[in-house]
Amino acid sequence: METARSLTAIGSQLLDKARSVSAGRSSDTVFGGAEHSLRQTMIALTAGSKLADHESPGDATLHVLVGSVVLTGGPRGDVAGSAGDLLVIPNARHGLVAESDAVVLLTVAKTPHLEN
Repeated sequence: METARSLTAIGSQLLDKARSVSAGRSSDTVFGGAEHSLRQTMIALTAGSKLADHESPGDATLHVLVGSVVLTGGPRGDVAGSAGDLLVIPNARHGLVAESDAVVLLTVAKTPHLEN
Protein backbone atom coordinates (compact mmCIF):
# COMPACT_ATOMS: atom_id res chain seq x y z
CA MET A 1 0.00 0.00 0.00
CA GLU A 2 1.25 3.47 -0.84
CA THR A 3 2.06 5.68 2.11
CA ALA A 4 2.23 8.99 0.22
CA ARG A 5 0.48 10.35 -2.86
CA SER A 6 0.68 13.78 -4.43
CA LEU A 7 -2.76 15.40 -4.22
CA THR A 8 -1.46 18.14 -6.52
CA ALA A 9 -0.56 15.62 -9.23
CA ILE A 10 -3.81 13.67 -8.84
CA GLY A 11 -5.83 16.89 -8.93
CA SER A 12 -4.08 18.05 -12.09
CA GLN A 13 -4.75 14.71 -13.81
CA LEU A 14 -8.40 14.72 -12.74
CA LEU A 15 -8.91 18.30 -13.92
CA ASP A 16 -7.39 17.41 -17.31
CA LYS A 17 -9.80 14.46 -17.52
CA ALA A 18 -12.78 16.62 -16.44
CA ARG A 19 -11.96 19.09 -19.23
CA SER A 20 -12.17 16.26 -21.78
CA VAL A 21 -15.61 14.86 -20.83
CA SER A 22 -19.02 16.40 -21.45
CA ALA A 23 -20.08 16.22 -17.79
CA GLY A 24 -17.10 18.38 -16.82
CA ARG A 25 -16.16 16.30 -13.82
CA SER A 26 -13.87 13.46 -12.79
CA SER A 27 -13.10 11.73 -9.50
CA ASP A 28 -10.84 9.20 -7.82
CA THR A 29 -11.00 7.62 -4.37
CA VAL A 30 -7.54 8.27 -2.94
CA PHE A 31 -8.10 6.43 0.35
CA GLY A 32 -10.64 4.07 1.81
CA GLY A 33 -13.55 2.17 0.42
CA ALA A 34 -15.83 -0.57 1.67
CA GLU A 35 -13.24 -2.02 4.04
CA HIS A 36 -12.47 1.33 5.77
CA SER A 37 -14.47 3.67 7.99
CA LEU A 38 -12.85 6.67 6.27
CA ARG A 39 -13.12 7.48 2.56
CA GLN A 40 -11.37 10.33 0.76
CA THR A 41 -12.30 11.15 -2.81
CA MET A 42 -10.83 13.84 -5.02
CA ILE A 43 -13.31 15.49 -7.36
CA ALA A 44 -12.40 17.80 -10.24
CA LEU A 45 -15.06 20.06 -11.79
CA THR A 46 -14.77 22.45 -14.69
CA ALA A 47 -16.20 25.97 -14.31
CA GLY A 48 -20.00 25.84 -14.33
CA SER A 49 -20.27 22.08 -13.84
CA LYS A 50 -22.04 20.67 -10.83
CA LEU A 51 -23.01 17.71 -8.73
CA ALA A 52 -26.79 17.63 -8.55
CA ASP A 53 -28.54 17.68 -5.18
CA HIS A 54 -28.05 14.44 -3.30
CA GLU A 55 -28.41 13.11 0.24
CA SER A 56 -25.71 13.64 2.81
CA PRO A 57 -23.19 10.79 3.13
CA GLY A 58 -22.97 11.26 6.91
CA ASP A 59 -20.14 13.11 8.65
CA ALA A 60 -18.24 14.73 5.80
CA THR A 61 -16.07 17.69 4.84
CA LEU A 62 -14.98 19.24 1.59
CA HIS A 63 -11.48 20.72 1.36
CA VAL A 64 -11.16 23.06 -1.62
CA LEU A 65 -7.69 22.50 -3.11
CA VAL A 66 -7.99 24.49 -6.36
CA GLY A 67 -10.45 27.09 -7.61
CA SER A 68 -13.78 28.05 -6.09
CA VAL A 69 -17.05 26.20 -5.47
CA VAL A 70 -20.46 26.74 -3.91
CA LEU A 71 -21.97 24.09 -1.65
CA THR A 72 -25.71 24.48 -2.29
CA GLY A 73 -28.67 23.62 -0.09
CA GLY A 74 -28.62 22.64 3.51
CA PRO A 75 -30.09 24.49 6.48
CA ARG A 76 -27.67 27.44 6.23
CA GLY A 77 -28.17 27.98 2.51
CA ASP A 78 -25.37 28.23 -0.02
CA VAL A 79 -21.78 28.35 1.22
CA ALA A 80 -18.92 29.51 -1.02
CA GLY A 81 -15.41 28.14 -0.70
CA SER A 82 -12.10 28.78 -2.42
CA ALA A 83 -8.66 27.17 -2.36
CA GLY A 84 -7.66 26.46 1.23
CA ASP A 85 -11.21 26.46 2.66
CA LEU A 86 -12.69 23.53 4.55
CA LEU A 87 -16.47 23.26 4.22
CA VAL A 88 -18.58 21.09 6.51
CA ILE A 89 -21.16 19.19 4.46
CA PRO A 90 -24.63 19.59 5.96
CA ASN A 91 -26.59 16.57 7.08
CA ALA A 92 -29.23 17.41 4.44
CA ARG A 93 -29.71 17.35 0.67
CA HIS A 94 -27.03 19.44 -0.99
CA GLY A 95 -25.19 19.94 -4.26
CA LEU A 96 -21.92 21.41 -5.49
CA VAL A 97 -21.30 23.98 -8.23
CA ALA A 98 -17.86 24.96 -9.57
CA GLU A 99 -17.52 28.72 -10.00
CA SER A 100 -14.13 28.17 -11.65
CA ASP A 101 -12.18 25.03 -12.55
CA ALA A 102 -11.88 23.36 -9.15
CA VAL A 103 -10.48 20.36 -7.31
CA VAL A 104 -11.88 19.31 -3.93
CA LEU A 105 -11.10 16.56 -1.45
CA LEU A 106 -14.25 14.95 -0.05
CA THR A 107 -13.71 13.19 3.29
CA VAL A 108 -16.49 10.93 4.59
CA ALA A 109 -16.51 9.06 7.89
CA LYS A 110 -18.87 6.10 7.91
CA THR A 111 -20.98 5.80 11.01
CA PRO A 112 -20.47 2.36 12.54
CA HIS A 113 -23.63 0.33 12.93
CA LEU A 114 -24.28 -0.46 16.56
CA GLU A 115 -25.36 -3.98 17.32
CA ASN A 116 -27.76 -4.59 20.19
